[in-house]
Amino acid sequence: MRRFMESNVKSFIATIVLALLFVLALVFGSRNEQMVTISYFVAQGEYRLPMVLAVVFLAGFLVSWIIAFFYIIRLKLSLKSARKKLMSLTAAQQEHDA
Repeated sequence: MRRFMESNVKSFIATIVLALLFVLALVFGSRNEQMVTISYFVAQGEYRLPMVLAVVFLAGFLVSWIIAFFYIIRLKLSLKSARKKLMSLTAAQQEHDA
């Protein structure tokens, strides 16, 4: 139960830090309304700086979240496998002792 609470507190703190960074980016963007030129491979376009910052921040967040999601799923599957192995070894040990 304690680990669950610690995990929730860590997640809450991480969410607060992320929200503060996003608000900071919005404040920075609202103070800089200039246009920036973005060059693509075959074209280019002019966008407001806050829009570019928001899109780049969101893209970085999504990529990081997807990588973390797959890492967490892999760890959960590994943990499930280890628990099954532990249960079978424990059962075998109890049969051996009896």
